[in-house]
Amino acid sequence: MSSDYDFSELKRIIEINSYTKNKAGVDRINDIYSEWMQTLGFNVHIHKREDIGNHVHYTSAKTEGLKILLLGHQDTVFPQGSFEQFNEDDEWIYGPGVCDMKGGNYIAIQALRNIKKTHGEIKNIDVLMVSDEETGSDDSKALSRELAKQYDLCLVFEAAGKDHDVVIARKGIATYHIEFEGKAAHAGNHYVEGLNANLAAAHVLIELTKLTDLAKGTTVNAGKMKGGIGANTISPSASLVVEARFTQSDERDRVLSAFPAICAAPFVEGVKVTLSGGLQRDVMQPSEAQAELVKQIEEILGYQLILEKRGGVSDANVVSSVGCPTLDGWGPFGDGDHTVHERALKSSFVRREQEVTQILDAFCPQ
Repeated sequence: MSSDYDFSELKRIIEINSYTKNKAGVDRINDIYSEWMQTLGFNVHIHKREDIGNHVHYTSAKTEGLKILLLGHQDTVFPQGSFEQFNEDDEWIYGPGVCDMKGGNYIAIQALRNIKKTHGEIKNIDVLMVSDEETGSDDSKALSRELAKQYDLCLVFEAAGKDHDVVIARKGIATYHIEFEGKAAHAGNHYVEGLNANLAAAHVLIELTKLTDLAKGTTVNAGKMKGGIGANTISPSASLVVEARFTQSDERDRVLSAFPAICAAPFVEGVKVTLSGGLQRDVMQPSEAQAELVKQIEEILGYQLILEKRGGVSDANVVSSVGCPTLDGWGPFGDGDHTVHERALKSSFVRREQEVTQILDAFCPQ
């Protein structure tokens, strides 16, 4: 274990609840992180929010050379009182956010401390910490997209893969809510007078599911369905919650255009269908610029990176969608994230800190 690694600092922020809806907790962690960043010479730009934690953009001095963005999120999925303890043994640390992703954020700041120690000043490296990633980044993604246009590359500090894989692709995701308004009628006496919302929903569910193309990595899942009153009543209302995931932009376009077309079809004449929702996070696709970045980093580190394509989404989807070459998975390896068994491997912190320090040192102006 590196003698410079201070898990007591990480313990401090792990034990502060930062559930996405706990604004006070998220902002408290932002305050601590800002203290650390200001010590390194960063300027703090707070994007205040009323109902969720603030988003914070930390900026350094600028000169010639590549402009780098380090990206993370301060929120977790655990409501207050559900999972707030930090523990450790010889190999692992345990607690909410140790790998998703307070642990990754801590690796970023440790690497920046190393750069400060070596160069005396940090230039051309900025950090963005958002507060709502775990609920889809609905508020922060516009800010992340706009800021990402200022940078030549982005490193995201979600957890590493089992073999310290670096993430080069993530599926895009769209979520839709579909409401069906029919007409109730007694199923025995007035069957033909009813407009069956459940039947309309069933037809739409089947047609949407047909959009799935496993060979291309496209899936459409109607994960929640509600409707009806009872067996003797023609259903007056129904609803579906449907998620689509895709690995390619052309598949995104095919699927997203099909949703309104399918919902407009008169499967049951007279049933009104209302579609809401849409693209949540765009697809993160490999690109030539990203491949060149991988090559540069492999030359810096002196070995090949293990590359991974993940089905889950992160804010890497957001920044890569505007053309910023992005690599994710620079946090520690861990597992059990989103459960009370979340843990992160101690040795992984050391490895990732060393790697990120080497990368930033190579790109940092001398």
